[in-house]
This record gives sequence, C-alpha cells and structure tokens, in this order.
Amino acid sequence: MAKVELKQPIVDEISGLLTDAKAVVLADYRGLTVEQDTQLRKNLREAGVTYKVFKNTLVKRAIAGTQFEELAKDLEGPTAVAISSTDATTPARTLYEFAKKADKLQLKSGVIEGSYYGPETINQIATIPSREVLIGKLLGSIKSPVSNFARVLNQIAEAKEA
Repeated sequence: MAKVELKQPIVDEISGLLTDAKAVVLADYRGLTVEQDTQLRKNLREAGVTYKVFKNTLVKRAIAGTQFEELAKDLEGPTAVAISSTDATTPARTLYEFAKKADKLQLKSGVIEGSYYGPETINQIATIPSREVLIGKLLGSIKSPVSNFARVLNQIAEAKEA
C-alpha cells in the first residue's frame, strides 16, 4: 500500500472534524508533562472540544481550500489542534485558562467563525466569557432595574397605606 493511501484516512478524519467547526485553535504543547497533557485533554473533553495532535503536513492538506487555510502558516513544530463545533470561544478560553497554570503551553493562532486571529488576538479572545455567561449578565442587567423599580413602587404603596 502506498504512503498516500495510508495517510488519506487521517486527512479525511481532520476534514470531518472541520466540517461543522466554529473554531479551530492551534497550540504549541512542547514542554508539557504527561500529567499536564492528560489534565488538558480532560478539561477540553469536558468542554466539548476535540483536541488532537496530527502531522502538520496532513493538517495542511485537510485545511487546503477551506476557511481554515490561513492556519497553514502557523503549522511549524509540535502543534496541537483544538476544534469546537458548539461554542466559538471555548477552545481558546480552555487552552488559555490551562496555560495560566502550565506556562509551557502557548496558543499559536486560530480561526473563529471564519476569521483568522494571530497569537495576541487569540489570547484576547480567550478572555471573552462564554455565550451563556454573557446572556446571564445581560439578563441580570435587564432584571436589576425592573426589580428596583418594583421595590420602589411597593414601598410607595406601603407608605400610602400607613
């Protein structure tokens, strides 16, 4: 069997992961201990993120002609790929949070909802709260004035009764 035939299933696997992806983040994992890598994989799995290490050439083949093609320039050295098809900021946020404890982990770049972001920008995006947290904050800020208004009206009504 030719080498190309052996590698094609891996390229197909990567392509399959990318079809529904909202975000793809590349990270340099060089220097992580086995325990740290295991914990990182566990954290990403719990967050619903696919995290794998593929050969850079196979990733380049899989992303050719896709919205993720710009990532090819960052596929140098040991590179892990974190892919999410649910929340656009989850891979970057989870990797960023883990990198605070394991300083050897570095975010290289990412494509989030079709836009390429370099290392500085991807770290900034990682600090954005999740969609659920943002919705909760929005609802809390909407609810607070209404609750305060209701309390004031209630106090006025109680004052008139007294």
